Amino acid sequence: MMDTDKAYILGLIIGGGIWGNAEDVFRIRLPYKQWGSYEANPKRAGDISRDVMRMVSPLFRVIYGITVSYDTSAGGVWNILCEGDLSALKAELEGYGIKCEGEVRKTANINRIVPELVDDNLKRRFIAGLADTIGSTKRSHRRFNDDKQMVSFEISGFEFDFVCSLCKLLHSIGCYPDQILWNHPNFHCASNPYDRKWKKGFKLRVYLDQYEKFGAFAFTSKVLSVQENKSLESAENVAIPCPEREIKMPSVTCVHCDEGSPLLPDTIRGGHYLHNRHVCAVLECEHAPYGAVSELLSHAEYCINPFPVLVKGRLDDILSILETEEIYRNCHFRTIRVRIADLYGDTDRTLLFGDGQEAGYPLNKVILAITFLIAAVTDQLNGLRPRGSKDKIIEDYLKQNPNAEVFIRVPDLMTAIVVEMGAYAALVGANNPRVYRKLIQRDPANRYKISVRPITEDDLK
Repeated sequence: MMDTDKAYILGLIIGGGIWGNAEDVFRIRLPYKQWGSYEANPKRAGDISRDVMRMVSPLFRVIYGITVSYDTSAGGVWNILCEGDLSALKAELEGYGIKCEGEVRKTANINRIVPELVDDNLKRRFIAGLADTIGSTKRSHRRFNDDKQMVSFEISGFEFDFVCSLCKLLHSIGCYPDQILWNHPNFHCASNPYDRKWKKGFKLRVYLDQYEKFGAFAFTSKVLSVQENKSLESAENVAIPCPEREIKMPSVTCVHCDEGSPLLPDTIRGGHYLHNRHVCAVLECEHAPYGAVSELLSHAEYCINPFPVLVKGRLDDILSILETEEIYRNCHFRTIRVRIADLYGDTDRTLLFGDGQEAGYPLNKVILAITFLIAAVTDQLNGLRPRGSKDKIIEDYLKQNPNAEVFIRVPDLMTAIVVEMGAYAALVGANNPRVYRKLIQRDPANRYKISVRPITEDDLK
């Protein structure tokens, strides 16, 4: 029978459980990294160790007869080690459809557990178990600034249904999530259709104020962290239920090469997604703002780009992209020289080399490309990311080089331009909503799911 202690343990195991080949031991990982490091914060680390031994250990011993200890690494990752006869626990988990193998949260589905969480106390304790393992309270989880602190549930794997079920569970206790960052290339690689490093997991974000009222943490260290973060806020943040949420016109996203990845579930695979709540509608969540999603889909051509939105790299790498794509190989490019100051100071245009209406190359993306190029030649990059604000990078450079220029290769078909300086370059794709509307296809089995077919030369002529 479910009680609050068992609900909490189930949350811990689903959030952090890792099973290996041993029959009599498994561990629960607390992925705190530097947040839980003895070196970075010895007091917080002491709180974590006391909570493991004084709170978690007695629960496992009384309910399942399992002995608990812990270890920790210099990087701040903690492991709760659970040893003994695990047969009763395994049988219970398997009865809920939870696989006792590998990293539990990567394959977990909580649809059999949720019906047994019959009141808010049980729900809160189960969520607390998840929050103590995968609910991050780092200050960097904020919306825009320190005034809007978040609790971020960090979930690896590709179980979209698990994330959706957790979101609905939070709704059921009056705790309305603000946003879900889905583990999908349209969200993790929105500008670069060739970037394969999109498998970064899910983030389900809840306002700290909202979670503090309706959710719970059991670990003292998390409670104290919440209090510290809350002190940064000047006013209370109030969450809005999803059905009442408006959807602002999102940024343009590219059509990624992995939208059909076999890692994605059937419901999601092959689709192109414009907004995090667009995914909610495709998953048929009862809380999705279906009217707002329908309105967004009616203007989808303004939100998609079959070409790169912005791809940065060395000139050789960018030119190799043009060689591997037939639609670029068939284009004729002319090269022009443009003063950076003229582009940066242009407040009258939003599109370059366009048709005078809605088609052309977005100036704001060209400016970001130029920021990258300047940062590259002045040694101000972290990977491909400029260090510092674009305005400071460009303005400091123009003070020393007021007549500096970039070369821009412009194609005869409105595909993508190449902006280059020295050994570095960037691709910027065109906005072209009238043409892109022809590429959008609706899924006959799901009215909210769309895909974008490959663009052809004939589409652009």
